Amino acid sequence: MPDIHHLRLSYRLSEVEHRYGPRVHILGHPSLMTLLARLCSPQTRQPDINRLTAALYRSMALLIADNELPRVQRRILSRMYRYNRQGVYEGQVVDSSVRVALVDIARAGIWPSHVCFETFCELLNPDHVRQDHIFAQRVTRNGRVTGTDLAASKIGGRYEGMYIVVPDPMAATGSSLTTVLKHLRGRRLGSPKKVIAAHLIVTPEYIRRMTSEHPDVVVYGVRLDRGLSTARVLRTIAGERWDEERGLNDHQYIVPGGGGFGELLSNAQE
Repeated sequence: MPDIHHLRLSYRLSEVEHRYGPRVHILGHPSLMTLLARLCSPQTRQPDINRLTAALYRSMALLIADNELPRVQRRILSRMYRYNRQGVYEGQVVDSSVRVALVDIARAGIWPSHVCFETFCELLNPDHVRQDHIFAQRVTRNGRVTGTDLAASKIGGRYEGMYIVVPDPMAATGSSLTTVLKHLRGRRLGSPKKVIAAHLIVTPEYIRRMTSEHPDVVVYGVRLDRGLSTARVLRTIAGERWDEERGLNDHQYIVPGGGGFGELLSNAQE
């Protein structure tokens, strides 16, 4: 006889209250905020940078799986079944037949995407999990981002019916992700089940661009940075005074932010 508590698992994502719409999830997890604050500290260097990033993205991958992926009922024998016929788990689990594609945007997204790839391989049927690669970089003029140069891509197959997850740590302007999404859609690789962007930090400017240009994309962020907003705006619920919120400086770096994560993760700081 199955336990009723296992048949319909209750799950609710812990989120910060905001007015950005239902497809934006700003996580409200003190443990993740602690790790992220440590990761962004100027005292943090390699190998701790990669270790902290991995810990954050393992947690994010599982949170996304809990909140986004379908579940099924399963009857699974435990090691105790040989001694007692009640030694069986019968209840909900994540549907292991789900197909997921991780897309890394080089270079800041390479390590986070690989961490998520390994996590989803553990959770799902690994034959249904794939990692694709996009080589892109920001194009700047007079210190401002003007676009994204997409140099090359390596796509392992079609996206029909798949969950696409793009782990990219710093969501500043949305230029890179917009270019990548247009590239993928232009290749006519089929209609994915869902596209999910997984970030450590997001800005109000990024959220505005994504919700207006790509309203089908689901956005996850560990932290919202709008640190250049006025004190009056910072006392309001995120999104209430969206037009006055600001998270990017004149060179379009995030404040408070964490610096250039592509350089930090690659240990390419001068």
